[in-house]
Amino acid sequence: MEHFVVSARKYRPQTFNDVVGQTAITTTLLNAIENNHLAQALLFTGPRGVGKTSCARILAKMINSDGTETGEEDYAFNIFELDAASNNSVDDIRSLTDQVRIPPQVGKYKVYIIDEVHMLSQAAFNAFLKTLEEPPKHCVFILATTEKHKIIPTILSRCQIFDFKRITVKDAKAYLKYIAKEQGVTADDDALHIIAQKADGAMRDALSIFDRVVSFSGKELTRQAVTENLNVLDYETYFTSTDHMLENKIPELLLQFNETLSKGFDGHHYVAGLASHFRDLLVCQNPVTIELLEVGDQTKAKYLEQSKKASQAFLLQGISLANETDLKFKSSKNQRLLVELCLMQLASITFDGEKKNNSRFIIPPTYFKRVGITPLQIKKPSEVKTQQPNKVLEQKIETVTKTISKPVETAVTSKPKIVLNSNTKRTSGLSLSSIRAKKDHEIRQMDVVIDEEDLPRETFTQDELTEAWNTFISIIEAEGKMNLVAILSIDKPTLKDTTIHLTFPNSTNKVEVERQSFDLLQYLRKTLSNYDISLAIEVNEEMQKKFAYTSEEKYVKLKEKNPNIELLRRTFDLDL
Repeated sequence: MEHFVVSARKYRPQTFNDVVGQTAITTTLLNAIENNHLAQALLFTGPRGVGKTSCARILAKMINSDGTETGEEDYAFNIFELDAASNNSVDDIRSLTDQVRIPPQVGKYKVYIIDEVHMLSQAAFNAFLKTLEEPPKHCVFILATTEKHKIIPTILSRCQIFDFKRITVKDAKAYLKYIAKEQGVTADDDALHIIAQKADGAMRDALSIFDRVVSFSGKELTRQAVTENLNVLDYETYFTSTDHMLENKIPELLLQFNETLSKGFDGHHYVAGLASHFRDLLVCQNPVTIELLEVGDQTKAKYLEQSKKASQAFLLQGISLANETDLKFKSSKNQRLLVELCLMQLASITFDGEKKNNSRFIIPPTYFKRVGITPLQIKKPSEVKTQQPNKVLEQKIETVTKTISKPVETAVTSKPKIVLNSNTKRTSGLSLSSIRAKKDHEIRQMDVVIDEEDLPRETFTQDELTEAWNTFISIIEAEGKMNLVAILSIDKPTLKDTTIHLTFPNSTNKVEVERQSFDLLQYLRKTLSNYDISLAIEVNEEMQKKFAYTSEEKYVKLKEKNPNIELLRRTFDLDL
């Protein structure tokens, strides 16, 4: 039986042209070799599986070749690979620096590749500094790491840094297509796309997943086989879910979610994928952003078709609801109910078109027409324009009062009427409570015009204000509003013209007084006969200090209230 070699090793890049998705770095290294501008200390940093070690090996081979060697020749004696995860002590670095002084027997350079260099200890880093800064001419150091932030700055300053990026889904899919062709595997475009997405930017992971899926499904890779083997939710799940939402089919949506859970998928994964699906539909609605959709051609056609059914408002609100559920999922005690509630809200966004604007609370006229009610139109009386508004109000109230003052029997037999104007008449009910209710209703419907010029504006003094202020505090204290009593007692009101100035130590007190300002101003205006009174509240955090007493200050305060405390302290020889 022939030994199986995994694709990640079998198809490891042998030249810079074989490296996937790192064109900028490979071009820079090639130019540095050709122009003899290669630094003696290089740092390759980036995510896992993007080609750091492969580029280091290719570089080590290229700088030792002069074009006369055969294809089978290698320079294993000139390339030293050190795993810093297991060789991270000072003694390991000292052994390395001792080897550096010996020139190579074959080739030009000795290349030291130190992988996972961030695992070196602090002492090992310090022991490595001098050698890294001034290595021999025949020595090149290539450091590789996935966590650059863990390397001390003195090491970083001595290296030429190359940042490897994540491999894009497009590049990974193209390379997987090449590998599949080399191995004689027929693969769907969507299947390779799912593998590239699952790899999350790492080519080594993509090749490992490819090997696993090929072992599962043989020489034909289909989208269904890949999703089943990788345990990922298929696009069809989200397409069906969105169709149910747009058609307001809540039962079918909940049943589909239950089926998804029964297959072993997590609700959190489902909601996160749903938000991504809405995002993909949103970018399909604008031709400029279609290129942001990273899916296969067949799936892209489905996205374009469904994006025409969903409105932009639905997708934006859907993304917001799904994202909110995603954030609350881990802290929720009933996670399934949380997701189901989100799905029901999503399926109700376009229900009967009423949830598109839920800020209207006024009953529309169409409702009354539908139930057979004809609303009455009330017009303002035109014959009372010359009368004062207050007299008009008194006349209306007097008319209503006379009507109500009749005995109940008379009201029942004669059906008294409340006249608002000469054109519209409304009959009263058959009970005293209904008559009183109509009276209150008619009074509220009248147009009351208050002339602000007639309001009193009498002058008052600071002492009168203080007396009224203390009286109001006593009133609310009797009502049990102790919190407001304490706040109003913090500062004494200061009068400037008709504005009452107050200062509080924090904004909480200010907010509480502003909430109760209506009752306060109403009392003060009525008591002092001046309706120009207003409040001006400021916050001064320095006032907090006068409440933070030391032990000595507390003792002085207590002694002022009761001098016998000093006698008590002396008698028992007490300390503060």
